[in-house]
Amino acid sequence: MKRNFLTRLRINGTYYLGGALLLLIGVPLYQLLVLLPQGYGDALAKSSFPPYLLWISSHQGQFWGYRALLIIAFACLLSLPFTLFRIIVAQEILEDEHEEEGRETQTKPEIEHTGTHTSGAVPDGMPADAWRGKGFAVLAAWSGLLSIILYTFGTMASTIYLAFVSSTFSPHSAPPAHFSALSATLTIIANTIGGGLLALSCLFFGAIIARSGLKLWPGIWVAFGYAALAVAALLSGSAVATATAPITGQSVLTTPAILLFALWVLWFGIMLVRLKPEA
Repeated sequence: MKRNFLTRLRINGTYYLGGALLLLIGVPLYQLLVLLPQGYGDALAKSSFPPYLLWISSHQGQFWGYRALLIIAFACLLSLPFTLFRIIVAQEILEDEHEEEGRETQTKPEIEHTGTHTSGAVPDGMPADAWRGKGFAVLAAWSGLLSIILYTFGTMASTIYLAFVSSTFSPHSAPPAHFSALSATLTIIANTIGGGLLALSCLFFGAIIARSGLKLWPGIWVAFGYAALAVAALLSGSAVATATAPITGQSVLTTPAILLFALWVLWFGIMLVRLKPEA
């Protein structure tokens, strides 16, 4: 494996570990230790905007801190789709090279259990014709990137809007006339469109790895591919459920879907930081 490409993968892996740990541990702990003691759960349980806006207006710092954790967590994952794309392309190129060598020398290729080799790739990990014949992988990479961008900026826009509206809200006033429609739109952008594209990305990435199976990938990567299919199923269910009730902001599947996705990302990050150069 090219050492500069390997170094880049390891660095990216640390970002993914950070983002996954924020989603798995940081955000839940913040909710448990900071938000819930301040009445956040009660405000959400009332299923109406006035109590929620009143809570935000009196807890601006806690609200911004919570949303900042979510935004930072997903921002750490921006490069993930194309990192996985590069690994898939490099592994397939390596397999093609080994098959050609095998026909000539009958030498059996070796693949590390802890990762993938990329000796057939150019220094940046991407050959000149990497896009050719990789339609589903390209679709998976772009869908994943767009989903993370939409979720990150949708959450950021929603945070700014809620903070602005709550700053002028009082117990004797009503939310602005456009509040429900705009809030629902921001929810759909982040959780429905973003979540749906993320589900599509996981589906294609998982199918690509599972299709090749042990012929191309180590067992841990094959399991990782099948896990992506489970993540895709839960994310798609969350996206559809949120679309049917955008006013609530999320469905009962949203939290489990995000946590399962975070576990999948954590798995990916661990595999990346453990990659070793080809002997």
